[in-house]
Amino acid sequence: MKDMADNTATNWLTKGGLRPTRQRMLLADLLVGDGKNRHVTAESLFASVQETGQSVSLATVYNTLKAFCDAGLMQEITVDGSKSYFDTNIGDHPHFYWEDEGHLTDAPAEQLKITSLPDIPEGAELSKVDVVIRLRRR
Repeated sequence: MKDMADNTATNWLTKGGLRPTRQRMLLADLLVGDGKNRHVTAESLFASVQETGQSVSLATVYNTLKAFCDAGLMQEITVDGSKSYFDTNIGDHPHFYWEDEGHLTDAPAEQLKITSLPDIPEGAELSKVDVVIRLRRR
């Protein structure tokens, strides 16, 4: 089973043009080794690393997540202007942010209908539209 996870992590890194260093392999395996998409913070991924008994600094986790984003393997979603989540699903899709629990989940993209956007200012082009729907439990 571990060989398949290693292969998934290696293929993922290769797709992004990244060299499979020990730290990248460890983090990639935790992120995509089972083939499922993840929403993580640097802190939650760091905690997952610690649970494996491996040693990687929090700064390395941050830097590696940024490298994964720069390589187009993940996307960063910022909530509250300061808290960042990193999503392995790079396709366009909305998110639910659960305020009381402090976590991010995918929202059903097929149910979202954006009928118009404000006019883009002169000299600018649309890069992306992020949709984060904030929820709290009743």
